[in-house]
Amino acid sequence: MPTISIEQRVLEALMAASGHEHDVAALEQELPLLGTDIDRCDETTLDIEIFPDRPDLLSAETLARAMRAFLHHEAVSPSLDVQPSTTSMTVDEELAEVRPVILCAMVHGVNLGDDESSKDAAIRRLMDHQEKLHFAVGRGRHRASIGVHDLDRLQPPFRAVCTDRSASFTPLGSDMPMTIDAILSEHPKGIDYAHLLEGMERVPLLLDANDAVMSFPPIINGVHTTVTTSTTSMLVDVTGWDIAACEASLHLVCLQLEAMGGTVTQVDVIGGLGQGTHPAGAAVHHTLPKALIKRLLGRDFTHKEASNAFQRMGGDVLEDTDEAFVVAMPRWRLDVLHHVDLIEDLAIGHGYDDLGTATPTAPAHGQPRPDAHLRRRVRTALVGLGFTEVQSLTLSNHDDQFNRMRWEPSGAVTEITNPITVDHTVLRQHLLPGLLRLLAANRHHDLPQAVFELGTVVRNHHNAGRVAFLAAEASGGFASVRGRIQALMGALGATESSNLVIEPLPDGEGPWLAGRAARVLVNGTWVGCFGEIDPHVGDAFELAVPMNAAEFDLSALDAALPDPV
Repeated sequence: MPTISIEQRVLEALMAASGHEHDVAALEQELPLLGTDIDRCDETTLDIEIFPDRPDLLSAETLARAMRAFLHHEAVSPSLDVQPSTTSMTVDEELAEVRPVILCAMVHGVNLGDDESSKDAAIRRLMDHQEKLHFAVGRGRHRASIGVHDLDRLQPPFRAVCTDRSASFTPLGSDMPMTIDAILSEHPKGIDYAHLLEGMERVPLLLDANDAVMSFPPIINGVHTTVTTSTTSMLVDVTGWDIAACEASLHLVCLQLEAMGGTVTQVDVIGGLGQGTHPAGAAVHHTLPKALIKRLLGRDFTHKEASNAFQRMGGDVLEDTDEAFVVAMPRWRLDVLHHVDLIEDLAIGHGYDDLGTATPTAPAHGQPRPDAHLRRRVRTALVGLGFTEVQSLTLSNHDDQFNRMRWEPSGAVTEITNPITVDHTVLRQHLLPGLLRLLAANRHHDLPQAVFELGTVVRNHHNAGRVAFLAAEASGGFASVRGRIQALMGALGATESSNLVIEPLPDGEGPWLAGRAARVLVNGTWVGCFGEIDPHVGDAFELAVPMNAAEFDLSALDAALPDPV
């Protein structure tokens, strides 16, 4: 999940702007309900983790706006205040097959700060917000990409055109003109995002009235429009393929600039999927049936209760009829897709502790899993050996699962189509990377640390059960982990005197230290591997302690060992 690192002086200034302040202890209690959590807090910085369903909280300014409503019941408008359009952006028809959505807004009177340091910090926050939106909303700049320009260096009106790859301009980060082909093959941003224009002979450019190139979306801006500490007026452009993602991104950047004192002015977009006047600013009205609220939350809400709850979440109740509430919600709340999302906001804003009680209307009796006895025996044995059971995320990423662990994928890897964060792009195939991440997060605690997990992995798009353990201890060598394996397998009914074979693993296979790893076979069937973790693998996870570990396939164990129950 994305994390905002906010200097406390910035957060305090944002909150104080409306006469509010809040201590961190209270924030830790209340922020999770808003869709955030505090990761770290020291004398200078507050790190706040943003949950995936609230991309509208990805900047300090938009987060502070939401906090003022949620924590202090300040009346925050669900609309963005905009001034009528004074110029236009004309979109070439040819862009329909290249980059069909083009939106713009102008923001005047932006106050970046009182000194150079404050202004630099404000520009960094703006760029950081832009990149977070590129990932969380724009899906790697495919659905939406954002450009922010110094408006005083541009001459309106503006045009979006198609050009061939021989066109040239000076991109941000360069002091010499480059052709489009050169940018896509040599410029760092061009190399990163060239795949978005793959197969296209003609590419988009945004021009001002003097035909100066202000942007080559979704790759890079022109160098002459760079925002500096002296900038007070900005042009925001958003281009892409998804009108909702582009519209939300435009509103959120404008909302951030408005919090810096800016006045947002609309731009008329002529042509393309985004034809119209943007940003619209007005809230979206939803009709929320009261019967559905009663069915899902188990109680009725008065007008005052509903109004207070939605105002805490940045919305407002406009009408209250016998059948429904008419609710205004911000246009930038991309997570509001259905009545259920509004009801969730109602429950959060009102408070989960005041929704009444209910008892099950139909009794149900649980049925044991086919492998329940095996899982119980494995769990009991590992707890008896001093391990603590944990549960890590099913989502992982290629680096953790394969590159750092030196494992090859087992069958097809199940990819996440729209990942929220670069850390969660695939469904895991192994449990050990999650345990290593857990120990890395707890490396400030004393040794020894010993954890295990009974969990599900996904291999070749099918679920499979596995068990893994990991021990970090100053004296933990191969003899230590081998003893644990013998004890675990003995508790499951396998011994070296009967059906258990432990044989060396080839060097370089997996995360194991050469000559210090083995595979386990029961009745000739492979069931798992164990050994010492190679220090190079530990370094990749920021762990500099001796570790030993094991990972077993529960299905293989279940098939190879009889169930005594």
